[in-house]
Amino acid sequence: MMRGRSDGGQKKRLIASVCAVALFLCFLYMYYGSSNQGSSALEYGRSLRKLGSSYLSGDDDNDNKQDGSVTSEEDSLVVAKSFPVCDDRHSEIIPCLDRNFIYQMRLKLDLSLMEHYERHCPPPERKFNCLIPPPPGYKVPIKWPKSRDEVWQANIPHTHLAKEKSDQNWMVVKGDKINFPGGGTHFHYGADKYIASIANMLNFSKDVLNDEGRLRTVLDVGCGVASFGAYLLSSDIIAMSLAPNDVHQNQIQFALERGIPAYLGVLGTKRLPYPSRSFELAHCSRCRIDWLQRDGILLLELDRVLRPGGYFAYSSPEAYAQDEEDLRIWKEMSALVERMCWRIAAKRNQTVVWQKPLSNDCYLEREPGTQPPLCRSDADPDAVYGVSMEACITPYSKHDHKTKGSGLAPWPARMTSPPPRLADFGYSTHMFEKDTELWKQQVDSYWNLMSSKVKSNTVRNIMDMKAHMGSFAAALKDKDVWVMNVVSPDGPNTLKLIYDRGLIGTNHNWCEAFSTYPRTYDLLHAWTVFSDMRSKGCSAEDLLIEMDRILRPTGFIIIRDKESVVESIKKYMKALHWEVVASEKVTTGSELDQESEDGENNVVFIVQKKLWLTSESLRDTE
Repeated sequence: MMRGRSDGGQKKRLIASVCAVALFLCFLYMYYGSSNQGSSALEYGRSLRKLGSSYLSGDDDNDNKQDGSVTSEEDSLVVAKSFPVCDDRHSEIIPCLDRNFIYQMRLKLDLSLMEHYERHCPPPERKFNCLIPPPPGYKVPIKWPKSRDEVWQANIPHTHLAKEKSDQNWMVVKGDKINFPGGGTHFHYGADKYIASIANMLNFSKDVLNDEGRLRTVLDVGCGVASFGAYLLSSDIIAMSLAPNDVHQNQIQFALERGIPAYLGVLGTKRLPYPSRSFELAHCSRCRIDWLQRDGILLLELDRVLRPGGYFAYSSPEAYAQDEEDLRIWKEMSALVERMCWRIAAKRNQTVVWQKPLSNDCYLEREPGTQPPLCRSDADPDAVYGVSMEACITPYSKHDHKTKGSGLAPWPARMTSPPPRLADFGYSTHMFEKDTELWKQQVDSYWNLMSSKVKSNTVRNIMDMKAHMGSFAAALKDKDVWVMNVVSPDGPNTLKLIYDRGLIGTNHNWCEAFSTYPRTYDLLHAWTVFSDMRSKGCSAEDLLIEMDRILRPTGFIIIRDKESVVESIKKYMKALHWEVVASEKVTTGSELDQESEDGENNVVFIVQKKLWLTSESLRDTE
């Protein structure tokens, strides 16, 4: 009996001990866990390390701490020690095009209007504050021009398009690479032959689509992996290859990995982020767009961005098939474009090319009440950022109507010729020419500062984060690069000047994430962008993390800003795993670097992003 009672006492003591330990563990969890409850769900701090000579992480034991935020970016002397690293499954996150965010927020969107493919940015409390890791096995991208035809499979580990489009020569998996034979849904045997056939249809000299420099900018809608745009480059034509992040996931990521200009976007409810009269040619090859919906609003959006006399090349079953449904669509589409004053410039086999009128004459001759109507006279055709499309025809300005065309010089003279729309901003020819010359000098200076790091093929995809008139991009004309020129919607909408120079770009507010995949640009140029962010009350830390997301490993950032701004950025170098390449004070007095009220100089600060991998990625690689 005594023995039995003794065993019972031991059991009670054991249970009490277990309960005490459990309570203690709960206390530890609540105490230490609560400090991270306000963090993003993607904050997964993880250990980083070095492998051989390739830099993969920080230099001390504090590198995996999650205490990198600085409360005051201007005044604090605290150095940000580290940023947490996002979970590997978020290695391709696009914050403003994140369908998981849409589901979590239960946004009520009309799927039939493609609203779920439009931009929906997270509020400040849900922004990512972690670094996006490369996928396992990531390699420095193959250099241009070789990259046009092949990329590393590990960098974009998605092969479903190769299987789905195996009969159309979109892409082929070969060992550790993905090859691009140049095919497409409508041009299985090569984009080059297809492009030449369109030029032949239009009777252009020597079957070259650039029409002796008169056709320079192209919008390729539903571009796939952008082989159409890739093969236009040899004809001195630059295409904005546009596609959403839809069932053909990663098509724009493949395009940018190949070194081809491309942008994530959709013809949905909002205007495309391009000014009116930006493109000489729009192209759609089996792009699966219902052009008749909502009174033809999507065709009218193409009409808005086409120049006077611009073309729309349309390759689709409706252009040639004889079944009842295709005939119905063709009949209704033909009637619509006729009311829009488009004419058939050429039609052959499976392709039709329509041409937009050169002046307002046809619009003015239409019968009263003809649909679609002309847009209101007070409507701004160049306002695009977050602006809804309208089912109306954008008439030409008095200047364009009178000149019966855009009045642009042929390429390449177009790049340095003062655009006719300079007058819209009150800019003079002298101001334009001086801006062009100033940026030529600055770009030469940048390349001298980077001479030890940059060779002829080191960079391909470049972004000018505050492009103004596009003179930074123009200064790069002799280099084998292309530039995404970004213009803020808050200031003068000079993006139309950029397109008039034969360059491309988009509107964007840097308080939000850009519409691109991670690791898609080799060089970012930020001229007073951080000062602008400060004046808007937006977070410089958020912008640094976004720039890191966009930038490829081993890529460069050129920051040109106030000395105090640059000093505040320097605190984040170690946390971001960036390496300083050069830092140089700029002489004040030029239009680019006006001296501030307190006499502060500007600084050119150049950094390089190091290649780092998570320990999980390293294990997968090994």
